[in-house]
Amino acid sequence: MRASDPTTETTSPEPTGRAEPTRRIMLCGTLVAAGGATLVACGGGGGGSSNSNSSDNGAKGNAPAADKTLGPVSDVPVGGGKIYDAAKVVVTQPTAGDFKAFSAVCTHQQCLVGSVTNGQIECPCHNSRYDASTGAVLGGPAPRPLPTKNVAVANGQLVLKSA
Repeated sequence: MRASDPTTETTSPEPTGRAEPTRRIMLCGTLVAAGGATLVACGGGGGGSSNSNSSDNGAKGNAPAADKTLGPVSDVPVGGGKIYDAAKVVVTQPTAGDFKAFSAVCTHQQCLVGSVTNGQIECPCHNSRYDASTGAVLGGPAPRPLPTKNVAVANGQLVLKSA
């Protein structure tokens, strides 16, 4: 008898014939859910703390960089060079006592250069070659010379200067 009661029919889960509003509601719900997920992805994960970490890193980045001792001058052969991976620097000695330093990051696709032979600094990734005395491009796809770095000798050690 309750099945014929009109209040039972209106709360029934049976289809009511109003599919269009349901689609709109579903579409709006989907868009809101997608937007909400995007906001959660962008704002989640402690956004406030990452901003303060960025500020801290920026403050540390503003401190003057210290000179870095690379190693003994004897590590760099005359007519050759040595790559200091950690410092991303290559030091060459074209003639006795004449030290040159360049970024060890290839200007083509930012691989680290791999060797210094026959007066050339070579990148193993795509065979770019640079002059060991000047950093100028000698061949390969490298678009620019290697940037120079300041290096000095102090007490028999090579020192990468910060400025």
